[in-house]
Amino acid sequence: MIGKRVLITGATNGIGKQAALELARMGAAVVIVGRDEVKTRKVSIDLKTLSGNANIDLAVGDLSSMDEVRRIATEYRETYGRLDVLLNNAGASFSTFQTSVDGYEKTFALNHFSYYLLSNLLLDIIKLTARDHGEARIINVASSAHSAAGPDGIRLDRLRDGAGFRAFRVYGASKLANVQFSYELARRLEGTAVTVNAVHPGLVNTGFGDNMTGFMRYLFKLMKAVAGRSPRKGAETLVYLASAAEVEGVTGKYWQDKMPVPSSDISYDREQQKKLWEFSAAATGVG
Repeated sequence: MIGKRVLITGATNGIGKQAALELARMGAAVVIVGRDEVKTRKVSIDLKTLSGNANIDLAVGDLSSMDEVRRIATEYRETYGRLDVLLNNAGASFSTFQTSVDGYEKTFALNHFSYYLLSNLLLDIIKLTARDHGEARIINVASSAHSAAGPDGIRLDRLRDGAGFRAFRVYGASKLANVQFSYELARRLEGTAVTVNAVHPGLVNTGFGDNMTGFMRYLFKLMKAVAGRSPRKGAETLVYLASAAEVEGVTGKYWQDKMPVPSSDISYDREQQKKLWEFSAAATGVG
């Protein structure tokens, strides 16, 4: 990874932070994105110390806001001319219906729109990197919870109102969006030497879900305590997809434990993939 540049969202905790550490140890120049400036600066210092790599920069912003995503993309574009790996990892699940500053259900706004918008805003730099250096990679952290969206897929008409809101189903819909977006983007980038893959990191014992309330918070904590993986194990496939020579050119797959595995039946529905893309393009004004 020496000479390569990596951008990782949601990198101040859990698997994002662990992936940043391991890729920095491999020699990559890493830019981490976090929501809290004090915490993000502290993590960047810790990563430099632990990795022995001083080439770690940071960006700060709330990725549930499209304007914040645009600002981060603009800052990146103005500072760096290369992006070998974009690792979209930021995510959360909100236990009650909340809307983003843009008026969309907040779990979906953070978990999907940030991936879609950041990827598209940086796509020209990613393509140029692939052209000049042989390849570039986009990795989208999804989840096996994408099956919880249900057999009919994402209810795009429900993203502005809370009727029938169910936290886990909405989270599942956002993760299904990650998978469907990955497949659609991979297809659109065929022939560019840019690969796009989605990954299920497994249930990881991190701070994910700690923002939830009531029964869902208790359930997440119990599941993580009983069956949660370590952040290092959870980040393993992310690091593999970002760095391994053997996956060069492999695109449009859903990965678990460093192996491509099938995703849910509905995730392969090309009509739904197309509708999601068109909906996202209309919502963000990009694409």
